[in-house]
Amino acid sequence: MNPRLKNRFVIITGASSGLGEALAYKVAESGGNLLLLARRKERLARISKEINEKYHVSSSYYELDVRNLKEVEETFQIITKEYERIDVLVNNAGFGIFQSVEDASLSEMQAMFEVNVYGLIACTKMVLPKMRQQKEGHIINIASQAGKMATPKSSFYSSTKHAVIGFTNSLRMEVMDQSIFVTAVNPGPIRTNFFEQADTSGKYVKNIDRWMLRPEDVAKKIVRAMLTNKREINLPWWMESASRLYRLAPALFEKVARKAFFQK
Repeated sequence: MNPRLKNRFVIITGASSGLGEALAYKVAESGGNLLLLARRKERLARISKEINEKYHVSSSYYELDVRNLKEVEETFQIITKEYERIDVLVNNAGFGIFQSVEDASLSEMQAMFEVNVYGLIACTKMVLPKMRQQKEGHIINIASQAGKMATPKSSFYSSTKHAVIGFTNSLRMEVMDQSIFVTAVNPGPIRTNFFEQADTSGKYVKNIDRWMLRPEDVAKKIVRAMLTNKREINLPWWMESASRLYRLAPALFEKVARKAFFQK
């Protein structure tokens, strides 16, 4: 629970399943009002109805593909006109495909950057004027441990998450004097349908199954941090420790951890 969210308005992209859906329920438990965004309108409708009935908070939904920048602009123009304030934006929409550079297609590369990076930045740009006007707000960007510690067959995906972390760090400095908080969330593998597309062979999930995070646990930590000046949320702790060692001595770490890197 987070009492700071009572009667606040929280936007979540990619809210129709996985971590986004788990976040929606955790925000509602804390008394926050929700604006749910995703491509699958029927799933959003079901989630929104359940939240309205169970938690008695406001829960609205909008069909949105963040890859379509014009659609992002139009949807957020509607939202900013209908709602007096936006307190939190969670940029959660994203996807990955685990393939080597040679095997992955250029269209897959383009799609990952359009969703994971351009869409995230576009959504952020749309809410910043409102947050500046109200002199407070919180941008939460779902990045990944893959953005800190790249592994084979995740070159395109890791590149997008590196970009998200870089964008988040720069944005934080730009708005730090305006009472707008900016947080990067860097989870390891989460047990969601993300891997239905990312890992079609099922090999990676099989190899790391016992280490996968539960979306409810990740959502709980994120919601607790909402409207606080939290720089990063890194999960699990041991993977964050490994990524720190990697940044200190990358060549040595790659040599020692070579077997662990080739799980895909």
